[in-house]
Amino acid sequence: MAKCKWLLLGVVMSLASAANAAPQAASGIKAYEEQEFIADFTKFKIGDTAPAQYQTPEYTIKQYQLRNLPAPYAGTHWTYMGENYVLIGDADGKIYKAYNGDIFYHR
Repeated sequence: MAKCKWLLLGVVMSLASAANAAPQAASGIKAYEEQEFIADFTKFKIGDTAPAQYQTPEYTIKQYQLRNLPAPYAGTHWTYMGENYVLIGDADGKIYKAYNGDIFYHR
């Protein structure tokens, strides 16, 4: 009976550690990807439209490589919103992708 309890305890401990490790499984820049974020006291998510100011040349990030960001898709550009790097459409301001600002330090 005691052996069974120890075996059961071992299984439970293994499952608990595996469950805790799952969120850390993302590697590379994928680990910095955000599905929603807050900027200008507003919650944004992928598919929303960024405010007009972020669609202007002043907010366009031209040296995206220095910030460890992938190249923007055709017709999009990177901008910085509320401590996040956000990929938005040039014409409509649609949010396509967002990365936590800590990606800058990714190595």
